[in-house]
Amino acid sequence: LPIIIVRCPPTSSQHQHSYYQQKITGTMARSGIAKGINKGHITEQRERAAKPSRTKGKLGKRTALCREIAREVAGLSPYERRILDMIKTGGSAADKRIYKFAKRRLGSHKRAVAKREDIKAINSKMRAKQAGA
Repeated sequence: LPIIIVRCPPTSSQHQHSYYQQKITGTMARSGIAKGINKGHITEQRERAAKPSRTKGKLGKRTALCREIAREVAGLSPYERRILDMIKTGGSAADKRIYKFAKRRLGSHKRAVAKREDIKAINSKMRAKQAGA
């Protein structure tokens, strides 16, 4: 069984003395002995039910449907139309320009990249609809 040695940061009571703490990876059966790495009473590991907090942030069916309907009814916002126009005109380094524009509007890297991909998907859907019609 591999043992990882983790250096713990000294707290105020320990001053500058650092110490090492052994951490065991995986689950190892307890031996029933009071000393050693796998010390303690022999017990049976129970399967724990998943916590509801594990599903936090997951997109539900109802929310997805509501957002889809809202997008259909309201359409794109002006800055999204501008991004769509940038995608259509293309040119060299269009992706970077779109990213920089979206980042300025939305405030973070993650949101800008997600918005760029979202508008690209909308553009491809529109093109597919035009090709089919």
